[in-house]
Amino acid sequence: MSSEQDHLKTTDTEERFEFKNEHKAALAAEKGLNEETIRLISEDKDEPEWMLERRLRALRLFQEMPMPTDWPGQPDLSEVDVDKIVPYIRPDVEAREGTDDWENLPDEIKDTFDKLGIPEAEKKALSGVGAQYESEVVYQNMQEQWEEKGVIFMNLDQAVQKHPEIVKEHFMTTCVPPSDNKFAALHGAVWSGGSFVYVPEDVTVEMPVQAYFRMNSEGMGQFEHTLIIAEPGSEVHYIEGCSAPKYSAFNLHSGGVEVFVKEDAHVQYSTVQNWSRNTYNLNTKRAIVEENGTMEWVSGSMGSKATMLYPCSILKGRGATDTHITIAFAGEGQDIDTGAKVYHNAPETKSTIESKSISKDGGRTNYRGLVHIADGAENSSTAVECDALMFDNESTSDTMPYMEIEESKVDVAHEATVGKIGDEDIFYLQSRGLDDDDAKKMIVAGFIEPITEELPIEYAVELNRLIELEMEGSLG
Repeated sequence: MSSEQDHLKTTDTEERFEFKNEHKAALAAEKGLNEETIRLISEDKDEPEWMLERRLRALRLFQEMPMPTDWPGQPDLSEVDVDKIVPYIRPDVEAREGTDDWENLPDEIKDTFDKLGIPEAEKKALSGVGAQYESEVVYQNMQEQWEEKGVIFMNLDQAVQKHPEIVKEHFMTTCVPPSDNKFAALHGAVWSGGSFVYVPEDVTVEMPVQAYFRMNSEGMGQFEHTLIIAEPGSEVHYIEGCSAPKYSAFNLHSGGVEVFVKEDAHVQYSTVQNWSRNTYNLNTKRAIVEENGTMEWVSGSMGSKATMLYPCSILKGRGATDTHITIAFAGEGQDIDTGAKVYHNAPETKSTIESKSISKDGGRTNYRGLVHIADGAENSSTAVECDALMFDNESTSDTMPYMEIEESKVDVAHEATVGKIGDEDIFYLQSRGLDDDDAKKMIVAGFIEPITEELPIEYAVELNRLIELEMEGSLG
């Protein structure tokens, strides 16, 4: 093992995620959601009229839509009460648009992100870094070599002001309209912060860009929006991390992600989310992929009380390709409902879905997926593989695949396995000198290896360490 890997493995991961800081907010909205709150947010951001109008329309849709309660086996959302959530907290920082100098941040915010490994990761292997604290991005930096090539990486609030025509065309119009679902509408009404990534034609960003979202306050909602546009022939890898400490009141995370993959472009979107066990994680993520474009989703979800997360790709151009690789971990009192959705709307499109889940101490994991192959999408193919690993008889894992095949000239494959850690496997490893806990950790590490090998080393080691802590009952 290299010295870098050894250092990462011995990092006190529990301390990095579970600490809390006291920080005074410059502005905090009242609990609940109404038109006055929406106008307050928009005015505080000095937004153009068209963005306020979109927020108000999303609010009306949210108020009209019922809560999703009729999905088979869905997580219990009865505790989710928007009237108990503070939807907007602006941290007290000097630069509203975020700073590119780490030393300009208040000490308590620097301390928060220093413990989370920001900006150390930036210095080692990243093209750019954004850091969001509560409802706003407080730090943003992009290496000059990419700026000189026309790459734009800034917080979305700033992009609304500096690139209004691009944002107006793409923001919650064709990819994730607020009418999609109740939480997309909620997000459209109160979104704040997030990332704007624009890669010009034929530009390859050779190192990943990263954003990190931190909820520090009790009883708040975080609603960051990520908008990625990869022009024809371009390539970019975007990495996202999320965390929140544990409080007595529930928190709500309802982010939005929109990715536009143009002809022959390639986008990889990777995320490791480690929310506290009183956080509800309800996101809407979607990509539109044009001819010969490639979209990759790599995600690890754990920590929350309930997660409903189903990244979706719409393959609208001939030869478009999509890959979903996910890992979910559920412990006591956790219901992690994740999966993927893919729409094959053009010929010769291809999708691959690989889902891994682990449950222990009565936790529940579920794969909920949809593959739709439209009439006329001939010579398309899809392969879905769902593997579940359970630690005990109290834990559960379900698989709910749904396939709509309207074209006969296609290849469709689905495979699902559910199993427990076998006594014979433990015994074999113990005979080689490992104790019971280390044997289980090794089995789990091998089980999730297809996920971790798709992540940069820092994130792969961190994901393994987080799962080890969950197995030990150390977090939450």
